[in-house]
Amino acid sequence: MAINIPKQMIYASMGAAVLVALLCILDLVSQFPFAGSTILDICFLISAGIVGYLSYDALSEMA
Repeated sequence: MAINIPKQMIYASMGAAVLVALLCILDLVSQFPFAGSTILDICFLISAGIVGYLSYDALSEMA
């Protein structure tokens, strides 16, 4: 049983991107976790999307 560290790092970055995106959406809707800074939420959503796409692309190249 070999441990595949690169795949685990890609899955971790996907998970972090999803977590950031969910927190930003929650902040946009309810302004609960971070007191509703709209410009920062949009920037973080864009960057979470970019990280998610790059993680998906790297994972598809590994297969």
